[in-house]
Amino acid sequence: MKKQLEFEFSVNKENKTITVKREFAAELPLVWDAYTKSELLDQWWAPKPWKARTKTMDFREGGHWHYAMVGPEGEEHWALANYKTIEPKKRFTAMDGFADAAGVIDPAMPQSKWEVNFTPQDEVTLVENLITFDDLAQLETTIQMGFKEGLTAAMEGLDALLAAQKQEA
Repeated sequence: MKKQLEFEFSVNKENKTITVKREFAAELPLVWDAYTKSELLDQWWAPKPWKARTKTMDFREGGHWHYAMVGPEGEEHWALANYKTIEPKKRFTAMDGFADAAGVIDPAMPQSKWEVNFTPQDEVTLVENLITFDDLAQLETTIQMGFKEGLTAAMEGLDALLAAQKQEA
């Protein structure tokens, strides 16, 4: 019998946070790579029919991931994640925001701090995201933009990618 994978999405308006807990049916090294290597992120980060396309990525403290979410009509929405701390195969933090094609953050759009923690549990890996906003308006704008639905769909894409990788191994 297949185990139901944990998925929890909660919003705390008082603390201006979104917490996402999600289990993946894969061992830690595969899940870590899926979050930290651009060639894998490009395969799952965007909810279908959208695609993620990395312009540049330097996964290290002080590095960044500059990417576009590309829509079915070719429209592009750019973002930039600046990595702050990295503990390999355990956790990383990043400042994330909407940007332009040159990597300049758009101050009119929401920005957030991401704390991403990875916990191995036998053949399952739990990924916990704590996303913190400077103010409630940015959190509410993010939710209104369909963040929960988009992230849920993207994580289903990661499930498929991990299943394919496990079959190849």
